[in-house]
Amino acid sequence: MKIISMIPARYSASRFPAKLMQDLAGKSVILRTYEATVATNLFDDVYVVTDSDIIFNEIVNHGGKAIMSQKEHQSGSDRIAEAVENLDVDIVVNVQGDEPFTEQESLKKVIEVFKDDPNKEIDLASLMVEITDWDEITNPNTVKVIVDQENFALYFSRSPIPYPRDKEAGARYFKHKGIYAFRKQALLDFYNLPMQFIEATEKIECIRYLEYGKRIKMVETTIQGVEVDTPEDLERARKLWK
Repeated sequence: MKIISMIPARYSASRFPAKLMQDLAGKSVILRTYEATVATNLFDDVYVVTDSDIIFNEIVNHGGKAIMSQKEHQSGSDRIAEAVENLDVDIVVNVQGDEPFTEQESLKKVIEVFKDDPNKEIDLASLMVEITDWDEITNPNTVKVIVDQENFALYFSRSPIPYPRDKEAGARYFKHKGIYAFRKQALLDFYNLPMQFIEATEKIECIRYLEYGKRIKMVETTIQGVEVDTPEDLERARKLWK
């Protein structure tokens, strides 16, 4: 089974423009993410996929591998799908470009899902981490996920799910971490299927997989890390790096 990692990387970002080129302890956020992904030693290849000459040159000039997107894309999955369409791979792991604390343990868990799935019933695997801080639970920048008894995703939302009408019912809240592992065909299917209104409303791309009947296996992890999504996140990341 050939397994590669693709790191989609846009230069522009609505909440924090040029965030991937910000300095994190002497290196850019995107270079830190790329190097951390390579250092896991889990992949046959690791690529950054980007629409930006600046990011492309940042990776290539530091000895890494990068691919320039040929089209405009609305999501990271679309960007990766274009890049892998003609590659001979089985599993593609999407590591977000703003995840400089990417580590081996969590990535290994999502890869193992496919090794334990001989009938190929699982289309995607992804990570979730329990959150208990109510500010984070209600923060629309934090994507939440709810799962069934076998940890297959039921829904993703920026709203608190489940809604806590009864706070004594024992609900646990899970944050969706932006790491996905796809079977190549599931990724290509996503690329060729139109966005529906639920995905467009929430602005969460993995909802498209659910809308078209794909099965997403969620794997619980306890490792939080820091996603660099805002200037405040960057400051947290810099303190954590020290």
